[in-house]
Amino acid sequence: MDNGTGIGARVKRKEDHRFLTGKGNYTDDINLPKQTYAYFVRSPHAHATINKIDTAAAKKMPGVVGIFTGEDIANSKLGGLICGWMIHSKDGSPMKAGPHPVLAQGKVRYVGDHVAVVIAETREQAKAAAGAVEVDYGVLPHVVDVADAMGHKAQIHDVAPDNRVFNWSIGDEAATDAAFKKAAHVTKIDLVNNRLIPNAMEPRAAIGYYDTGADHYTLYTTSQNPHVARLVISAFHGLAPEHKLRVIAPDVGGGFGSKIFIYAEEVVCVWASKYVGGRPVKWTAERTESFLADAHGRDHVTHAELATDAGGKIIGFKVHTKAAMGAYLSTFSSCVPTYLYATLLSGQYNIPAIYAEVDALYTNTAPVDAYRGAGRPEATYVVERIVETAARELKMDPAEFRRKNFVTQFPHQTPVIMCYDAGDYAAALDEAMKIADVKGFPARKAASAAKGNYRGLGYSAYIEACGIAPSAAIGSLGAGVGLWESAEVRVNPVGTVEILTGSHSHGQGHETTFAQLVSDRLGVDINNVAIVHGDTDKVQFGMGTYGSRSGAVGMTAISKALDKIEAKAKRIAAAVMESSPEDVEFKNGTFTVKGTDKKMAFGEVALSAYVAHKFNSAEIEPGLKESAFHDPSNFVFPAGVHIAEVEIDGDTGVTTVVNYTAVDDFGNVINPMIVEGQVHGGITQGIGQALAEGAVYDKVSGQLLTGSYMDYQMPRAADVPSYKLGFTCTPCPSNPLGMKGCGEAGAIASPAAVMNAVTDALAVKDVPMPATPNVVWNQLQHLKKAAE
Repeated sequence: MDNGTGIGARVKRKEDHRFLTGKGNYTDDINLPKQTYAYFVRSPHAHATINKIDTAAAKKMPGVVGIFTGEDIANSKLGGLICGWMIHSKDGSPMKAGPHPVLAQGKVRYVGDHVAVVIAETREQAKAAAGAVEVDYGVLPHVVDVADAMGHKAQIHDVAPDNRVFNWSIGDEAATDAAFKKAAHVTKIDLVNNRLIPNAMEPRAAIGYYDTGADHYTLYTTSQNPHVARLVISAFHGLAPEHKLRVIAPDVGGGFGSKIFIYAEEVVCVWASKYVGGRPVKWTAERTESFLADAHGRDHVTHAELATDAGGKIIGFKVHTKAAMGAYLSTFSSCVPTYLYATLLSGQYNIPAIYAEVDALYTNTAPVDAYRGAGRPEATYVVERIVETAARELKMDPAEFRRKNFVTQFPHQTPVIMCYDAGDYAAALDEAMKIADVKGFPARKAASAAKGNYRGLGYSAYIEACGIAPSAAIGSLGAGVGLWESAEVRVNPVGTVEILTGSHSHGQGHETTFAQLVSDRLGVDINNVAIVHGDTDKVQFGMGTYGSRSGAVGMTAISKALDKIEAKAKRIAAAVMESSPEDVEFKNGTFTVKGTDKKMAFGEVALSAYVAHKFNSAEIEPGLKESAFHDPSNFVFPAGVHIAEVEIDGDTGVTTVVNYTAVDDFGNVINPMIVEGQVHGGITQGIGQALAEGAVYDKVSGQLLTGSYMDYQMPRAADVPSYKLGFTCTPCPSNPLGMKGCGEAGAIASPAAVMNAVTDALAVKDVPMPATPNVVWNQLQHLKKAAE
């Protein structure tokens, strides 16, 4: 419908009014009668036995309602946190998953580990009493660096004597070895993908409430997938059957993956409510708690080798990665360095032979799990850094080396599972080079050199697999759940529409884009469409939002339900207008009968559906409500080319991103303005990783040194340029809307683009991320000494 609010329109986000005027309803905004407050006692040690916990003095503190430890958890038979994706090592053995109790039992395994919870009348009283809990620790050896973890004397879990969770592989090792034997050139590189802390604007929070009369639990939580939270807390923690547990995720202020997982705090809050007489228990994280205990991202150490023939064609690729899992396996952690990472190591390139091996290792650090892009940024970083390095070693233009090796025929089966369905990678490269004015770069580089500065240009030709994914496929790869999505369309008697979706919005703009789809299909005013999500008592079941799946999977489920609405509405309209359904057409919100002047507006048909006077209810059921589930037939494959241009101050080592161009192929786009915002945010996060962000643990003490914004640098507005965006479009053939995901692309592409630009500026093989002024300045000193 071309009404200015349908598909393709740049509609301002409907939800922003309440957010910008302070009318949002976040978990911390909710307060229940007789509410109490929780504060967690956390381990000050990276690795230690718990010899004794003395709560006597703390229990006498003002306002204390209850104090619980791991012993209480064990006595109540509450189950531990789980990892929902089984990975098998290449020898066939299952991954070594150590126990993860919601409050530590026997020992602690990282600084910030949950030891006990204090519940009191006020938050201040709970925090004061937590300080009075005395814990006798027996300090043990620890290891915080993934490069040192294998076989370290700090044995973190009994089930993994060498700290290795699994040794997994993918690809054809023999074919890859054969390709390397006939290679004309081999490029080798060692890379570190630095550990990141997600830092959503809203810290995690939870309110647990046990209704003693109804024997029913309610959990308010900052979750990206409340239905999965209910499933896990019910089926694996054993708190209550699903019909006795309601999970509500109200407005959520960002997630970036960190709010997908089921955490100890939310489980403890809802469990503890029963043991404090059915009073609600509320917890809101302090920012330092978020630094310590939210799931972190990345933390890979990788050695990669790329084989090329005499003509510059890539013929083989070998990768070995050590991936940190942290102290425990988080909910989806095991799939991140495996099926979300190594399956993308073909990049946009036609590589006939690939072999990758991943060692997943326990470390005495916060658990590591999916963070914006989840495996795809790590893969792109390896691929695009080594492709850039190979081009330089072969003395080929980096753009032309990429072009020579691009996949050009579709569908394309890679050696690492994925089958790319559609794309035009050369078109994105051409458009990006044009927008970035690559031809004018030499003159800009010369101008920088005249000022004593260094200027570099870096490419990143990324691809990602998102819209995760066929349930049968991911089930065969070890996933414990299916990854379909659900939707229900309720048309009210007056023609307004309610959409119940299993997708969850935490900043993506679903209340706008989903309504645009409905407006386009049904011809109703976008303001007459309500989007309902985030409440397990309202939406039957859904799989949540992550992996850029809300459009390709969630909106497709809505589209299928709308198909059913339209089909039934045509039958109703036909009955009212005394024609056959085959003769009824529907366009722009109006039903017409072919060859006549008979017509009905959508609202009239909706009213007729509920009045039910003018059709036989034995043949057509009254009402207008339909539901659908959509299980995708394939991943979707957004792709594009990003080009970063940086200038490095020769005196200080400060790196400035002076130009940044992104050309992306997201298939058909519902709302270009929202998509552009997603790209902007993702690029900024990637620039943050490349130049500023990095979680650092002290090797000697095991303490998190970057435990606040004083030590962990987030990118600010002044750190990024005005981005130049472009788009190409190859519609996705695996969903009726032709959509691909857009939420993670910027974070996937930008670290490699920026670091390729930095290394180009300095004419070096590698600079470790984050390339802070100190890191770059030291690199400059080495270069100056080498030149002397």
